[in-house]
Amino acid sequence: MNSLLLIIQIVLSALLIGLIMVQARGKGLSSAWGGGGGTSFSRRGLERLIFRATFFVSALFILFSILQILA
Repeated sequence: MNSLLLIIQIVLSALLIGLIMVQARGKGLSSAWGGGGGTSFSRRGLERLIFRATFFVSALFILFSILQILA
């Protein structure tokens, strides 16, 4: 049980690092592909999906961390 939780936690941490790196590069995906002339504070499309996925994966990471401590 502990080894399964550890493997899941490692996979989630790698996924979380990847999602954060995609967000940090170029201050948003729209400017990374040449679409950002002005400053916009709203997230649209793929950028919004990655932003929400980051919160979802981080919540899963915290949940599995707590489960590993309790197991």
